[in-house]
Amino acid sequence: MTLAAFLTLAGLQAMIAMSPGPAGVLVIKTAAASGLRAGLALAMGLAGAIVVWALAALTGLSILFEIAPYAQTALRIVGAVFLIYVGWTLWRGAAEAIPEAGIVAPRHWAGTFRLGLVTNLANPKALAYFTAVFAGLMPTDPDAGLAALILGTIFVIEAAWYSALALVFSRPAPRRFYARIKLYLDRLFGAAVMALGARIALP
Repeated sequence: MTLAAFLTLAGLQAMIAMSPGPAGVLVIKTAAASGLRAGLALAMGLAGAIVVWALAALTGLSILFEIAPYAQTALRIVGAVFLIYVGWTLWRGAAEAIPEAGIVAPRHWAGTFRLGLVTNLANPKALAYFTAVFAGLMPTDPDAGLAALILGTIFVIEAAWYSALALVFSRPAPRRFYARIKLYLDRLFGAAVMALGARIALP
């Protein structure tokens, strides 16, 4: 793999991470409502799930889908249902007040990490990217060193972006702003995520 190809891959991964989607919405909401620690736990789970997708692509996920296209359809439907559930959860909790700064409600690290992991494992955007674009950029048979470098780079990019979001939105000023518009913003985000899930579920 040439340096230019590697940089292209890293740049695409950064753009995918920063593009709007349910993962970013969850980080913003979690960091603002439950503090930096919860936001960072979610960020690590989201980044870990993307590494799982990348590893699957490196080991021939796209070939599997060519052989058994119904498997891709099943994953798409499962992801869509999960997004609808996440959107409904955002909508349903929109009226709940967030704690004042300094008395942020504790959130179990493992549970928040698991939420991030499941969210991006069920993300159809990740499924489409890693089975099409990412697989097309990779050499046919990368050695272990190159594979480890690529997986590590992907994790760092994803973790850095979501951690930065968590850091910003756990600060007092963004938390106060979020608290003022929480009802409308959570319902807007919830409706958007449910609409995305419904769109993905339909053929």
